[in-house]
Amino acid sequence: MKNTIKFIAAQAVNTPAKVIFCAILSAFIGFSATAKDNIADVSVKDAWVRTTVPGQKGTGAFMSITAKSDLRLVGASSAVAGVTEVHEMKMNGDVMQMRAVSGLDLPAGKAVALQPGGFHVMLLDLKTALPKNVTVPLTLLFKDAKGVESKIELTVPVATAAPNQHKH
Repeated sequence: MKNTIKFIAAQAVNTPAKVIFCAILSAFIGFSATAKDNIADVSVKDAWVRTTVPGQKGTGAFMSITAKSDLRLVGASSAVAGVTEVHEMKMNGDVMQMRAVSGLDLPAGKAVALQPGGFHVMLLDLKTALPKNVTVPLTLLFKDAKGVESKIELTVPVATAAPNQHKH
């Protein structure tokens, strides 16, 4: 019965509307029109965003990410920033350089640290200062080996140091 309904709907509607109609109909009659939703199967721990002062236009977001299957972190977004990028800091001779990267590999089951002085998510063109003890929304965008995109939405605390860092 379900396949018959899908077939009739597919024959009765033009192509762009067919996709929408079949998706709605599929949800209504109880079978999935897509094999996978767009929520990434990852674990994020110890996430934090460094505090800023008024007028400061950029800061970093740091965390540990563990993916259940091989993924690549390919982007991010946040309502508090005009631009959000995956960045890398590394030594070039005796000069520390920071640059945007197209992505960061996340091997299955291995925790990958995004930390000051290394890979991190850069929040640029900040819309407001980010004081200690507030939270900011952060969406991370991933891509698997087949090019399928997924995402995870976080609420990240703003702090002066990593949440698990000992203060002296």
